Amino acid sequence: MAEKHCCQQDHHSELAQHHSGDAVCVDHVSFSYVPGVRILESVTMHIPRGTRLGIVGPNGGGKSTLLKLILGLLRPGEGRISVFGRTPHQACAASMIGYVPQRHDVEIAFPLSVAQVVRQGIVGRTGMFRRAGADDRRAAAEALEQVGIADLAAKPVGDLSGGQQQRVFLARALAARPRLLVLDEPLVGIDEVGQAKFARLMDAVHRTYELTVLIVSHDLRAIVAGCDQVACLNRRLHFHDAPAGLTREVLAEVFNHNLAGVALQGEGP
Repeated sequence: MAEKHCCQQDHHSELAQHHSGDAVCVDHVSFSYVPGVRILESVTMHIPRGTRLGIVGPNGGGKSTLLKLILGLLRPGEGRISVFGRTPHQACAASMIGYVPQRHDVEIAFPLSVAQVVRQGIVGRTGMFRRAGADDRRAAAEALEQVGIADLAAKPVGDLSGGQQQRVFLARALAARPRLLVLDEPLVGIDEVGQAKFARLMDAVHRTYELTVLIVSHDLRAIVAGCDQVACLNRRLHFHDAPAGLTREVLAEVFNHNLAGVALQGEGP
């Protein structure tokens, strides 16, 4: 896929000249945890505003590392990343990014109610020691309503099912009214019925909040079915385009195994 454009190398020029159609610009990014061993190598990817992008790839292929770079938790060894024309750190500080972590990364046994967990999402906007204003409290209540769990607001989050907990953390991310929503393996531990419900919910959230959505998942079927664009990552970016253009040859190269059981868009049974 031909590059749409490159981000400017100079940081100040980058912020001034960032393409208005891009939510996220990843420009020739490489990263190593250990010197000489690259987890990511010269990854360039531009995510238009309003797009739902799914990133797939094998374990150890760099998906989580790229996600952490976009969230500003890591810094590229080479290259640059911008989010709505800002550095990832600046975008996070401005509550432009909502993040839904993997459920196993979240402590769910703590004695907080659903409403208390969701209100954590507005801390970045209000500060740790400032009382939430009426608009922020309204945003948290609207997020609970949007994901369909307003009736569970008083329940301990640890008492909920896996699918309900996922909705809680989605509401927490939405409460800050972000422009970019990032989800890390959102369907892990959720059965097929729950996955279908979550897909419908994400469609509604995408429309209502006019979000750009970035989903990292190993579930290829869910990504192909629910995203406008797909990126295949295994250290390098092997593919970034509409799901209809994804081929078995690309997937075999990325995942390095037989994909006979996977049905792609445009193929027969």
